Amino acid sequence: MTVSRADGRAVRISNPGKPLFENGFTKGDIVEYYRAVATAILPQLAERPVTRIRFPEGVDQGGFFEKNTPRYAPAWLRRQPLTANPGSTKPAKTVVYPFVVDVAGLEWMANQAVIEFHTPQWRIGSRGGIRNPDRLVVDLDPGEGAGLDECVAAARLVRARLGDAGLEAYPVTSGGKGLHLYARLPGRRTARAVHAWTRDLAQRLAAEHPDTLVATVGKEHRLGRVFIDWSQNHPARSTATPYTLRGKGAAPTVAAPRDWDELVPGVEQLGPEEVLARLRADDDPTSAWGSLP
Repeated sequence: MTVSRADGRAVRISNPGKPLFENGFTKGDIVEYYRAVATAILPQLAERPVTRIRFPEGVDQGGFFEKNTPRYAPAWLRRQPLTANPGSTKPAKTVVYPFVVDVAGLEWMANQAVIEFHTPQWRIGSRGGIRNPDRLVVDLDPGEGAGLDECVAAARLVRARLGDAGLEAYPVTSGGKGLHLYARLPGRRTARAVHAWTRDLAQRLAAEHPDTLVATVGKEHRLGRVFIDWSQNHPARSTATPYTLRGKGAAPTVAAPRDWDELVPGVEQLGPEEVLARLRADDDPTSAWGSLP
């Protein structure tokens, strides 16, 4: 066991040498990654409740989603009760979500074998209320027979359509199979309105490009095509936070913000070492995102 004193707090790191990925990437490596990427990921987590995916026995053994703050969490970890399904017609359910605001919070989460951080498109206001979304997201997910190159082509179509609406799109290779596109919003529309608007955009694009795009849920519809997933704009949904690690295979990958000129045929998902090298070279595409975080 080691003890970190980030932000003046003692954070115990147990079993840092325990491999959580088949390639040998350990819990200690995860802690080190989040320490190193803190200045980039903390603005993306700011004021957003955090859903985590934990892999206590390693990625090959599967993980689980966790929304509530564990009872044993340290007193200094910020938390707040929120409606788990804001804006839904279903009965309200209270979830005590954690908020990650500093390096100590990142370290504590990593010690719980949290590999992935997921956040919604809305934030909490100064009085603890749920604000209208300040961003929208489009998840481009390739079906069987399609891949990242097809997602790049789809991303350019979505980018153009968002541009027609006065919105700038910012790409993130998801660390899985596809791409996420984000766009800043002024916060004047409700989450329900943004959800419906993005659904309509996806459906129109799919109707215009039926051979390459689909906006219908169900893997049977995606063969050789890219699914334009608009559903993550629902107020109850969350998306892999930019710069989070992903537990998708034998080696870790990252939901990595990219520049548009990188999105060329043959582009690949990035791993943690590549992302950290980019940050050391002051290559952080989110610096152009303005007030999106």
